[in-house]
Amino acid sequence: MTTQEKTKEDVIEAAKACIDPELGIDIWTLGLIYDITFQNDGTNALIKMTFTSPMCPYGPQMVDDFKKRLSDKGISSTVDIVFSPPWQPSEEVKEILGLA
Repeated sequence: MTTQEKTKEDVIEAAKACIDPELGIDIWTLGLIYDITFQNDGTNALIKMTFTSPMCPYGPQMVDDFKKRLSDKGISSTVDIVFSPPWQPSEEVKEILGLA
């Protein structure tokens, strides 16, 4: 396993530990993480993520929590918040939320 693969797994693990306070579901399962890439030989994670809505009241709190969890794993990160494409819940998330 390469360092980058391990680091990507660590990023995903951190995302799975970061819970959206409104929905009670982690940001990885929700599909809020759009992309994970690395720079500087894998020492800095570049992450594109979104929120369930542009007006998400917990957005900044979730980003701070996510970045802290990454830092605790020794991963420096840049989190870029994007709204294109807009977030759409997967069928699995719809079922979890009772919307399916």
